[in-house]
Amino acid sequence: MARAFTTKVVDATKPGHTRREIPDPGLSGLYLVVQPSGAKSWALRYRYGGKPRKLTLGRWPVMGLADARAAASEAIEAVEQGDDPSAAKRVAKAERMEVQLSERDKIKTLVDQYGKRHLSKLKTGSHVRRELERHVVAAWGERDIHEIAKRDVIDLLDGIADSGKVTTANRVRAYLNTFLNWCVERDILPMSPAMGVKAVAKERARERVLTDDEIRWFWKACTHLGQPWGHLGKLLLLTGQRLGEVVNMTDGEINGHTWHLSSERTKNGRAHDVPLSEAARGVLGAVERIKGDAGYVFTTNGVTTLQGYFKGRNRIAEQMQVVASSERGQPVEIPHWTFHDLRRTAATGMARLGIPVRVTEAVLNHVSGTGGGIVSVYQRHDYADEKRDALDAWARLVADLVEGTADNVVRIGGR
Repeated sequence: MARAFTTKVVDATKPGHTRREIPDPGLSGLYLVVQPSGAKSWALRYRYGGKPRKLTLGRWPVMGLADARAAASEAIEAVEQGDDPSAAKRVAKAERMEVQLSERDKIKTLVDQYGKRHLSKLKTGSHVRRELERHVVAAWGERDIHEIAKRDVIDLLDGIADSGKVTTANRVRAYLNTFLNWCVERDILPMSPAMGVKAVAKERARERVLTDDEIRWFWKACTHLGQPWGHLGKLLLLTGQRLGEVVNMTDGEINGHTWHLSSERTKNGRAHDVPLSEAARGVLGAVERIKGDAGYVFTTNGVTTLQGYFKGRNRIAEQMQVVASSERGQPVEIPHWTFHDLRRTAATGMARLGIPVRVTEAVLNHVSGTGGGIVSVYQRHDYADEKRDALDAWARLVADLVEGTADNVVRIGGR
């Protein structure tokens, strides 16, 4: 009599030179299939409609002995009730394939692939992906990419522009165009539906600079909010650096009174040292650190940097309204501003103090203007002392504006 299958027996069964089917003495029709390579699987042989049938159940050891017997018993019961388990399995497999094919060309699936295969390699990739998720996936996520026509692209961009975000519409057009061209390159689309779609409107360079009153309201709003958005807002204003650079700041980048940004951390790929004024150091000292391997300064979990910039900005803006209305004794309407406008405000404030343009550009790590072209190649002076004087003076001006003593500010060039 054949020896009953046990887990140990199945595991110890050796392969032969040819494929073997070993019947399970414990259940008629169940077989252990052993390939010459050593791979093992379970199969059930049965008759349906007077004809022999075979049903593959699963691979060993993923499917153990008990599970194989249970699956075989369930299939045998189905046969006894007049059903063919092999046919049912084929139908289920076809349905799964149909679902997979329908999901494969959905916008949300392709944007996810685009993010992993292309955007993940770019410095600005995370921002582009957020914008695609926010505007494209939100509108078309469940749609098949082959359904998207030029009219859909135009309607999408017009909708964004009609909400008052013309610049955003133009940016989304550029991001969408690149994504669709990627789909063409991968033979997903024969041609891009965005081909020939022009910019929604001509953009005007932003000129928004916070007024003295707005700087005071902004600072007081940030003081009220505290961690994390209040501290972030203050440091953006005091340093004049880009949002992405400040948000991703780590304690390892701070050395005494200087914040060092490596070339990988800056938009233009140039390493940059930012002198930290006493006020800036005070803000950093007030940030309650959340431990994490990366050492992020602005984080809520120690693993990732702050997220949700729009909500964070709106919280500061809403508190500014409260501060301004309380100060004026009546509702005050504050024009829309962005985090990037704080950088422009800092640059304008330094110009107000008489700081040379070249020094301001060095503070902002600009490579255009007076610092571009042949000057940037042959003039290697890093303006470290000048940058420190400029940011110290700007911090004093901010303090005087907040305290209401700005009339006493002395231009740096006249000291």
